[in-house]
Amino acid sequence: MQESEVLSALIADTYDAALDPPLWPGVLEKVCAFVRGSAANLFFQDFASKSAGVYFQWGNDLGYEQLYLEKYVKLNPLFPALTFFEVGAVRSQSDIIPYAEFHETRFYREWVRPQGVVDVVFANLEKSATASAVLAVRRHERDGYVDDEARRRMALIVPHVRRAVLIGNVIDFHKTAAVMLTDTLAGFAAGVFLVDTNGQIVFVNASGQVMLGEGKILRDGQGRFTAANAEADQVLRDVFAAAGSGDIAIGVKGISVPLPGTEGEGWLAHVLPLTAGARREAGITHAAAAAVFVRKASLDSSPSVMETIAKLYKLTPSELRVLQAVVEIGGMPAVADALGISESTVRTHLKSLFEKTGTHRQADLVKLVAGASSPFAS
Repeated sequence: MQESEVLSALIADTYDAALDPPLWPGVLEKVCAFVRGSAANLFFQDFASKSAGVYFQWGNDLGYEQLYLEKYVKLNPLFPALTFFEVGAVRSQSDIIPYAEFHETRFYREWVRPQGVVDVVFANLEKSATASAVLAVRRHERDGYVDDEARRRMALIVPHVRRAVLIGNVIDFHKTAAVMLTDTLAGFAAGVFLVDTNGQIVFVNASGQVMLGEGKILRDGQGRFTAANAEADQVLRDVFAAAGSGDIAIGVKGISVPLPGTEGEGWLAHVLPLTAGARREAGITHAAAAAVFVRKASLDSSPSVMETIAKLYKLTPSELRVLQAVVEIGGMPAVADALGISESTVRTHLKSLFEKTGTHRQADLVKLVAGASSPFAS
């Protein structure tokens, strides 16, 4: 049979699978025959959460497939680089990592080589900021390495497979994103809470559960997010209510609220509204109006939020001015000159700043300000 006839039949089968999903394994078998491969997969992988899932497959050793999902997904050296390729572009393993270097990896020694796999040709069918849905055909030792002919044939079928999976809703990035979001939030070191407009907790990760159990920053509010400090709790109630009005109410990047602890430590709750745009679509449940990230005021992060620092450490306006000058200008003489005060006055304010914030150097003050900033990119 001529190549054109084989390709035409394969394309027809591909669009049939769009309407009848159980046909996909058979289509993938024919894809392997056309491209020359031993196994084919329609799968997604997210490099942020180190997770993956298979939509449809043909030719896999199911035992090794399970091992990949449970263990080796985190060791695959083809990610995240694979995700960066443009949608529809046909690539192979050697476009990411040289064979010699790949053969030195634990992933190759423990998972690839035992299966007799030598190469893979692939294309992204759809992708987001951190994940991609991929059509991949593995080449066994009997197939040899991916060559120009394999790439050419793969390029002939990729556009049709991509259209078919999108028509058939095989790739549902909204649902996939929600699963990935849950897995990612669960692993955060910061306490992560999803709450409704009344502060009722819809989701809490492991770190958040610990905070609730300790009762030092947060306390058991019978399912409601409740700050141990009454003043901070009232502020948060107002913020959650405002979140129900959308991003405009409390800002697209959210707002930081100081959370004084029972032992005098400084903590921050950064509240991000979830009730508008793509954030709403990615929410675990539409009951969630805001995401709350609770963390200790740290010594490393992004740009400063001077007002939050002033509230957290009860700084006077003069101390705040000196702190801001230290961050923006630097040394004591330059700060004194910029503020129009004597160096001895600057020294007095610095001493007070050190005492209130528990720091010892100007460099620590700069880091402290950075640690109070929003955890979200500008």
